[in-house]
Amino acid sequence: MRSKQTSFDIAYKAGVSQSTVSRALRNSPLVNEETRRRVQEIAKELNYKVDKNASSLRTQLSGTIALLLFEDPTNDDSLINPFFLSMLGSITRASAKKGYDLLVSFQQMSNDWHADFEDTRKADGIILLGYGDYTDYEEKLVQLIKQETHFVRWGADVKGLSVVSVGCDNFHGGYQVTEHVINNNRQHFAFLGGVSTGSPEFLERYSGHCKALKDHNLKVDSNLQIDAISTDESGYQAAQQLIASGITFDAICTASDLIAIGAMRAIQEAGYNVPGDIAIVGFDDIATACSTSPALTTAKQDTVLAGELLVDKLLQLVSGEETQTQLMPATLVVRKSCGS
Repeated sequence: MRSKQTSFDIAYKAGVSQSTVSRALRNSPLVNEETRRRVQEIAKELNYKVDKNASSLRTQLSGTIALLLFEDPTNDDSLINPFFLSMLGSITRASAKKGYDLLVSFQQMSNDWHADFEDTRKADGIILLGYGDYTDYEEKLVQLIKQETHFVRWGADVKGLSVVSVGCDNFHGGYQVTEHVINNNRQHFAFLGGVSTGSPEFLERYSGHCKALKDHNLKVDSNLQIDAISTDESGYQAAQQLIASGITFDAICTASDLIAIGAMRAIQEAGYNVPGDIAIVGFDDIATACSTSPALTTAKQDTVLAGELLVDKLLQLVSGEETQTQLMPATLVVRKSCGS
């Protein structure tokens, strides 16, 4: 006796995924008309009937949140930016308080986040941390929107897309740390960090930095802006390039603590005193910022509150409620790397 046909049989014959079959049989607008018609014709040919009980089960919640991290270059094997490690703890606690389990994976492990997590009922929604180059990442966001995925992300406000983000007021944070260094009688400022549209957070921090300089009648020298990604090695190399330029500077503002830590090492190896000769400030307030010598002045992002907001906003979306992007203020943390 021939066994009962399943949606996997339809998927095989139609040359599509099982999740596409499921959508097509529900007449989902996410499946184009030609594919939808082909799937439905094959289902009729195979005398396939939708299992109402199974369909009902698929609409139930899994009680799990998927947290997808971007693999970052690191000094260890974790491949997780240290800034996100503290946020990971906060997200784990916030999820547990809401009665949710947390499934943690890397973004690069999947090409279709919706199919791999929501369609398979592994998770009710997705939290995204990190992204690499934003111009590539934006395509993923557009795909998630088209697939009606429940997701939130850490990062800057996304203009022109219906995306809920939790992030930091990077412009004000960049302004704040720069103004503090200006008030410590520094006049010649360098900035280390990429400032292209591929790094919107870094770009906003640099914009705040430049505004503070202009407001205090100080020069913004584009030759003193050196690109760097958020690793201490990149910061080290950027500072070496800065020194080699021969241009006078007495302060370095950076787009992240990791960049600042690498820059401090290069500056000290070159024989300069921090902060006597050159003041250095970071951004993030990662755990090691207070352990450098001298300890690093920085702009703190509240990772505890960030984790709670990411979970709360995601669960609001899962419940069908409306929610909006929220930017948190950065807090100046003064230590010894800029004098006071």
